[in-house]
Amino acid sequence: MSQRLSRRVFVGAATATLVSPALLRAAEPIKIRCSLDTAPSHPRNVAMIDYMAKLDKASNGELKGEVFHSGQLFADLNVSKALVEGKVEMAVPGGWVMTGLVPDCDMAQLPYFYGIPIEQAHKATNGKAGALVNRQLQEKLKAQVLGQWLDLGYQNWYSTKVPLDNFSAMKGLKIRSPGGAGISWRIKFAGAIANTTAWPNVPLALSQGTFNALISSDEGCNSAKLWEAGVKYSYVDHQFLAQYVPMVSKIAWEKLAPAQHRLMTSLWAENIESYNKDSATSQAEARSILEKNGVKFFEPDARTLATTRTAMIDDLATLVEDAKLSPEIVQLVKEAV
Repeated sequence: MSQRLSRRVFVGAATATLVSPALLRAAEPIKIRCSLDTAPSHPRNVAMIDYMAKLDKASNGELKGEVFHSGQLFADLNVSKALVEGKVEMAVPGGWVMTGLVPDCDMAQLPYFYGIPIEQAHKATNGKAGALVNRQLQEKLKAQVLGQWLDLGYQNWYSTKVPLDNFSAMKGLKIRSPGGAGISWRIKFAGAIANTTAWPNVPLALSQGTFNALISSDEGCNSAKLWEAGVKYSYVDHQFLAQYVPMVSKIAWEKLAPAQHRLMTSLWAENIESYNKDSATSQAEARSILEKNGVKFFEPDARTLATTRTAMIDDLATLVEDAKLSPEIVQLVKEAV
């Protein structure tokens, strides 16, 4: 009797020994690396650091996020491919770098957005137009969009040597584009030449004269200290609202339980409004810093903006053809804004 009992104890102990490594592995947190190509002080980075910390806490350590800054993993221009291949778990790229895969990401370049209030722009990006783009991104990139897009802020023109006191001042300049056919169309519309350089390389390229102007935001210029690279002027026409799309790769998403899916999306929904407000505050503070460092700003009046917008709308057919925008996205944006 005691011999049989001893044998059972032995077998039970052996089984526990065999199972325990698997149990330990199951208890290990799931790592979620987020690739960004902007500096740690940039509002996108600040938002993602906060989100990852909240995710860690809300999941009781089951989900461990880590933010990689300044293109340590991938530049935004290359991160879409990394998401598809599962080489990174999460990214928050700007819509303008994904237009090669989803042309309708260029909807922000439609002239209907030019110079309008941010609340009006959100009617399109948070509405049916944005939902259409999200569906296309999820299909093409095999990735899960977490929810509402993250604001960077309005994009304007910045230059080194040429004062920007009117729209025609852009004529003949070589202007760095963040990417996408739509932005290239606007640069061409202004009579300038488009150049595409990955953001981490912008300060050096600008100081070396690879281009003499760029499209960016006040915070983008501030976080990269572009006054040190020669930026002196800005034409503040709020040409489009730049936004980032939060995405998790399909490979990483499928490793998560449904409850973890709900946690990630609900946390994003709870915090996105706060992140967007922080971005707006960051943009205002950045402009003040740029001004203190000698950058001069010119703000066209409402009539001037309306005149430019009308001229752009007159060339809408060229933009739609160049950017390969679908008739549906054009109509949805027009109806929204």
